[in-house]
Amino acid sequence: MHKTIIIGTGPAGLTAAIYLARANMEPLVIEGWQPGGQLTTTTEVENFPGFPEGILGSELMSNMRKQAQRFGATFKTGSVRSVDFSKRPFTLEVEGIGQLQAESVIISTGASAKYLGIPGEQDNVGRGVSTCATCDGFFFRGKKIIVVGGGDSAMEEASFLTRFASEVRLVHRREELRASKIMQDRARENEKITWSLNRTPLEVVPGDIGLKGLRVRNNETGEEELLEADGVFVAIGHTPNTGFLGGQITTDEQGYILVKPGTSETNIPGVFACGDVQDKIYRQAITAAGSGCMAALDCERYLEAQAHEAVKA
Repeated sequence: MHKTIIIGTGPAGLTAAIYLARANMEPLVIEGWQPGGQLTTTTEVENFPGFPEGILGSELMSNMRKQAQRFGATFKTGSVRSVDFSKRPFTLEVEGIGQLQAESVIISTGASAKYLGIPGEQDNVGRGVSTCATCDGFFFRGKKIIVVGGGDSAMEEASFLTRFASEVRLVHRREELRASKIMQDRARENEKITWSLNRTPLEVVPGDIGLKGLRVRNNETGEEELLEADGVFVAIGHTPNTGFLGGQITTDEQGYILVKPGTSETNIPGVFACGDVQDKIYRQAITAAGSGCMAALDCERYLEAQAHEAVKA
């Protein structure tokens, strides 16, 4: 049995692993099929303190993993299918590993990219439709690309894709963008980016080879048009990865884990949450890392209290 199992290896989970390993708690970290979380699909991270010239997201995650291992954290690859938090020790059923038990659990499973849910989208994932510019942008060198979304992620994706594409068209269903001013300004200053605002995506249209484009509706006139493109990148937000919890942990209506104010504690003592799985407001690498630190410290105090009670008994 393990003292602590950490589910997830983004900046939150890896920070928790570093802190707990340094406290000689020997945490076991379960990394899913995308180790390192969303940062492994980004290029340069410019806003993580300590890197004045920026650092590749994948490199940052690799360094954090090595740091956790250095202090004694162990890693296993698998997907947590279900958990049983009704009794102690807690039990986790992990695909590829089997059943694991722990005195405490830290959930840092992050959030997954949302899709538009329109015809032709899922059929063409990997054939022109993508949610990861850094993963697939290279394949569209000299091509026309559409980015769907109006937030910071969409601006970042669009700006990054101009490194490869001949033209990037940004499509958003409203006239106003949700992105921060600095991200909007960067995108608008980029000559390769064109704008189709107040347009609702209706269908991803396949061509003979690859995509033909994206069919949209003009929300002002009601007219439909085909925006020609070789690739469609969807950047409209994320869904927290909490399905495996089976309703045992209290979440909000969107599925984000609710923690007690000022802590990482969930509704079940001994189960903690950190990172994007419980943060729908900030969703930054540095805030995720900070919440990972909180989860580790809360978890350590919990285990110490349990040990103290056991001695008294």
